[in-house]
Amino acid sequence: MENFTPLSSTIGGILIGIAATMLLLTQGRIAGISSILGGLLGTNKNDYFWRILFLIGLSVGSSTYVSLGNDIFVIDMNPFQFNDKFHTLAMILGGLLVGFGSQVGSGCTSGHGVCGLGRFSMRSLIATVTFMTTAGITVLAIRILAAF
Repeated sequence: MENFTPLSSTIGGILIGIAATMLLLTQGRIAGISSILGGLLGTNKNDYFWRILFLIGLSVGSSTYVSLGNDIFVIDMNPFQFNDKFHTLAMILGGLLVGFGSQVGSGCTSGHGVCGLGRFSMRSLIATVTFMTTAGITVLAIRILAAF
């Protein structure tokens, strides 16, 4: 954990909590990114404005962070030394699986983990434990396979 930054992580967590609370109090909506993005595909045009502003805020926030000279985490997308075509297909498949999973699970990690747990939702607790367990098993499997 050479990139552990407790101060900036705490500040970021507080800001995410404030944003999620503001959205819930002002719009009565949960700040789950998959639901916010998915709502843009719906037919309710009265709902578009806040969704677009929220997604723009995500982009502006990360862009501002990088423009101030901070690095975003560098992730090695090639632990098995596969070719670029495989990576593209793997990322597309991964994105589709995440989208499918967030629909089946009635929300994504941000919706369940940040907002659902904050509302003491048992369904969100089960979903978050499932996400974290699956992530841990996946990391372990990749590290074991990468060692060969």
